Amino acid sequence: MNKAILLGAGGAAMALAVLAAGFVAGRSPAVDPVTVAQISKDNAAGQLTRKDVETIVREYLLENPEIMYDVQQALEEKQQEKQRVAHQAVIKDAKSEIFNSAYDGVVGNPNGKVTIVEFYDYNCGYCKRAQQDMLALTAADPELRFVLKEFPILGADSQKAHVVSMAFRTLAPEKYGEFHNQLLGGKGRADEAAAIKVATALGVDEAKLREEMKNPAIMEAFANTYDLANKLSISGTPSYVVGNEVVFGALGKDALSEKINEAKACLDAGC
Repeated sequence: MNKAILLGAGGAAMALAVLAAGFVAGRSPAVDPVTVAQISKDNAAGQLTRKDVETIVREYLLENPEIMYDVQQALEEKQQEKQRVAHQAVIKDAKSEIFNSAYDGVVGNPNGKVTIVEFYDYNCGYCKRAQQDMLALTAADPELRFVLKEFPILGADSQKAHVVSMAFRTLAPEKYGEFHNQLLGGKGRADEAAAIKVATALGVDEAKLREEMKNPAIMEAFANTYDLANKLSISGTPSYVVGNEVVFGALGKDALSEKINEAKACLDAGC
């Protein structure tokens, strides 16, 4: 094997050993400096073979397997930070579409200081549980604007229920919040029939509703939402956008409240 390759491999082995020692400092034996010096000497003399290098790395990792957890954690943190920065760029570029789209429903204060956006599906069990979070947050905070972004991803029934929802909002926007709460909070699976039943009970004419359900703008809105979700790495519900951050999952009222307060502080600071 080429001597330069061996030298590079030996250097990589020593770097790994030293890095590992730093990762596990205080929790596992540090690399013996005498050993490192000897490896360095042998490597410089060209005495290390590929097998030597593999043996050094293998033995160290076997003696200190916890290093792999630290490496994995460091990798995950790096990936999360990279994703966070990417999300911030998308939120900045698509701010109007995320927070002020004409096809989204709004509950709470329509002119609120802080906006939280929820991507939801009427047949999502976690969304049903998170509904109480939304109600509690908007009741407790008169400055909160809560945007409901319809994101049907759980099959044909969901899409049909959301079509009714979009049509209902166009015909009776002042009752949209009530419609949303009844359909999302209802028992059984949300489908077209269930959604129409809620809509007509709230006073919307069924014939007019069915006609509006044919509006091609509804499917265009869904397509835009799917595209936006893909850019934000959103593949499940509920997911939220609060300030400059994407929040995944039904984390609960307290966690969302903390994110809202952080967004308020950011606004106050002018960031």
